[in-house]
Amino acid sequence: MAGHSKWANIQHRKGRQDAARSKLFSKLSKEITVAAKMGDPDPEKNPRLRLAVKEAKSNSVPKDVIDRAIKKSQGGDAENYDEIRYEGYGPNGIAIIVEAMTDNRNRTASNVRSYFTKHGGDLGQTGSVSFMFDRVGEIMYPAGAGDADTVMEAAIEAGADDVQSDEGGHWIYTADTDLAEVSQALEAVLGESESAKLIWKPQAPTMIDLETATKLMKLIDALEDDDDVQNVTGNFDIPEEVAAQL
Repeated sequence: MAGHSKWANIQHRKGRQDAARSKLFSKLSKEITVAAKMGDPDPEKNPRLRLAVKEAKSNSVPKDVIDRAIKKSQGGDAENYDEIRYEGYGPNGIAIIVEAMTDNRNRTASNVRSYFTKHGGDLGQTGSVSFMFDRVGEIMYPAGAGDADTVMEAAIEAGADDVQSDEGGHWIYTADTDLAEVSQALEAVLGESESAKLIWKPQAPTMIDLETATKLMKLIDALEDDDDVQNVTGNFDIPEEVAAQL
């Protein structure tokens, strides 16, 4: 994503959302429950929960599902999830970061390793690829929020670090610790964003060909289909003409 990796990280994910909406709802609900359990159950007093609820709403998660996820965090029977990051290489040496929430570390580690092995990848140690990414906040606005200059000015005023704009929209980047604050400041000027979340942003995405993209998508699909996996990010981008053939 030094511009956002539009094809690798947005088009693909949007397609996955349409194909597996119930699974996506489950993953977003899990993040809400964990965020609420770790802090205050009031989103206005808990930045992580506020962002989790925002992301859920942007993906059309119903209000009753969101409320149920928050309520679940306050119950004595709420599951305890460990947050784990896995790092490895996919086909053609593409660096991949997998973020998971699990109540069984052995199961998740075994599953993730098997996906990498089956699809021509190699699971590495923690830290083996994360140095190729920056941990940042990403706020996305649709193109209709304003022209590039207007959004750039608002982003600078709000304390953002970078903005990438094209016909598809505006992607605003912040330090990871500033995401909630910058997001709120932008909402006061531009209205509510489509998305605001922490991401692993590749420092130098690799453009890949159709053969590599096809293999890589199979690995990413397998990982994203796992109930314990929350997010998958790679340091690649897919040219428009290649994406059209997938």
